[in-house]
Amino acid sequence: MSSELTPYKLMIKEHHVDSLGHMNNATYLALYEEARWEQITARGYGFKEVQQLQQGPVIMEIKIQFLREIRLRENISITTKMVSQQGKISTLLQQMIKEDGTVASEATFVFGLFDMKTRRLIEPTPQWKQALGMD
Repeated sequence: MSSELTPYKLMIKEHHVDSLGHMNNATYLALYEEARWEQITARGYGFKEVQQLQQGPVIMEIKIQFLREIRLRENISITTKMVSQQGKISTLLQQMIKEDGTVASEATFVFGLFDMKTRRLIEPTPQWKQALGMD
């Protein structure tokens, strides 16, 4: 399985960088999450739907690599690609790509769909699969 969502583009701003003048390590996770929310919201599964359905994503594992420095006022794209889905567990790869095509960071997320009523992982629903581009 492999499906890729529309890249999320942004410019690195002052609040993203640290005293060394490059993006702070904690900001990477925040921006990866921002990209995921923008992407699934655009596909009909945003915060409103999570609250209505009482079902939303939960991350169980993250592996992140910092490959190249990202500096203030650089434009980047964050790509999001579903790598696998077995039962209740899915794997997603996100990359931060600089304007010249260089991969500056990549992160692999192991996650599932969480039912807030039963407090357990559930099988991906058709609506959730569509939000992730697995349809």
